[in-house]
Amino acid sequence: MSVVAFERAQETGMWSERELDTIVAALRAALAPSTGREWETGTTETGDAQFYLLGPRPDQACELCVSRIGARYILEDGAGRLLFEHRNLDIIALHARAAVPSTSWLMVRLIALWCAIRNAAHEKLEPMIAESEELLIQFAPQLAAFA
Repeated sequence: MSVVAFERAQETGMWSERELDTIVAALRAALAPSTGREWETGTTETGDAQFYLLGPRPDQACELCVSRIGARYILEDGAGRLLFEHRNLDIIALHARAAVPSTSWLMVRLIALWCAIRNAAHEKLEPMIAESEELLIQFAPQLAAFA
């Protein structure tokens, strides 16, 4: 007699403690209090388990979603685009960590502001510097005569 090992049927709609620990551990940096992000669980229309990474308040837009459909885990971005799918939750967790932007929106805005200031200063100062060089070239021979 041969024994066939069947997969255990998981309760649909419920994450196991190990699954939640794996996902939250992978997203620990994204869930830091300074980011304002939170997470929530839910279910699909057919009762499959879902994990949502929510953005900061007040919008709390979904930034990432992990779903368990049967024995497969599905990783989607906030717009519902498929990023990755696999049977191993640890691999999904690695891809989820990579999918979350690590740079905060405030940092992105500060970098953009710095670039705009540098660009504006460069555009305003370069013509003035070029004109002063031309004036120096024109008056240098006369100034040399006084020396």
